Amino acid sequence: MAPLSIAIVGAGIGGLTAALSLAGAGHAVTLIERRTGFSEVGAGLQLSPNASGVLIRLGLGAALRRAADEPPGVTVRALATGRVIGGIRLGASLRERHAAPYYVIHRADLQTLLLDAVRGRSGIRLGIGRTVADLTEDAGGVTLSVSGVDGGRRETLRVDCVIGADGVRSGLRSRFDKRPLRQHRQAAWRALIPREAAPEAFQGEETGLWLGPRRHVVHYPVGGGRRLNVVAIAPEREGDEDWGRIGDPAALRDHFPDAAPALAELLRTPDAWVVWSLVDRPAVRPMARGRLALLGDAAHPVLPFLAQGAALAIEDAAVLTAQLSAAPDVPTALAAYAAERATRVRAVQRAARGNGRFYHAGRLVGFARNTVMARLGPEGMSARYAWLYGWTPPA
Repeated sequence: MAPLSIAIVGAGIGGLTAALSLAGAGHAVTLIERRTGFSEVGAGLQLSPNASGVLIRLGLGAALRRAADEPPGVTVRALATGRVIGGIRLGASLRERHAAPYYVIHRADLQTLLLDAVRGRSGIRLGIGRTVADLTEDAGGVTLSVSGVDGGRRETLRVDCVIGADGVRSGLRSRFDKRPLRQHRQAAWRALIPREAAPEAFQGEETGLWLGPRRHVVHYPVGGGRRLNVVAIAPEREGDEDWGRIGDPAALRDHFPDAAPALAELLRTPDAWVVWSLVDRPAVRPMARGRLALLGDAAHPVLPFLAQGAALAIEDAAVLTAQLSAAPDVPTALAAYAAERATRVRAVQRAARGNGRFYHAGRLVGFARNTVMARLGPEGMSARYAWLYGWTPPA
């Protein structure tokens, strides 16, 4: 297919990756983002090999090595006692198995290196503080009315296709599916602390995962090991539309009255927490129609229990680029993209929901879980996720 003009709505991880990938394939990209800043306090993310491999193929390998950390493994403990109940091998073992590393990185650091790459790539126009006011599709293309978030500086764009990468509360998703978000009755409490401020037991290189009924805590170093990212998942009665509200540290500690002494000390350390209410929604079927397509959380929100939200968006970007290069026209390419991604994204969504039940099991199911983890061992647990981490993009 000849080079296309493409508008991407949303400059999160998925939108930025798609812009780089599509521009690298020779297309002209306009990236539209309503925010004017990109910092996200206290939010780390995990880049398993299925995602890091895509970014490395885009030429970001050196930048990732500088900004990310590669933990040797995950140590899994009982939340109430601190007893080790299992582990997952990462590090060199996983890198050799899947030909790409398992990284952990602060979201703002990843966005920064993606933005730097976007700004340095010809063929990408970046519109910050801009929003899509209207969109009209016809047989020959798509016309967008774009304005400043305050309604000013209106302009009209004519493109061959539009990609909605505008997140879990996507405005473009309503053109495909009007089902509302479902509150998951749980919240993610996130904090970032200097590593030297963490209790001594938490200053190692490994990722820690603490499991208990209806709750869990995960922590890992980011920023070259200088900071510790801490995430606590706890119940909440009602979700909050305020995406990233400030949480009361005392309220979080009330959710963990039975935490093992070392974990309780860690949860007392941060002075501030940022809280996200967890939401769920089935994947859009199909993820594309005509000259419009959805990508990442706009198409398929993923609960955080498998650490695959950013990874799936990065996968989407790679598949979308491949199909736009292979198909004879835009509608055919986007239909092929939607068909190729459907089974994969639904499988990951189901697995994430199942992992939540696995993490938060009560006494009887938790005993069975612990027995299975001990029997498999760290290598066996790593192999259990080979179907997930071993994904590679189409040629």
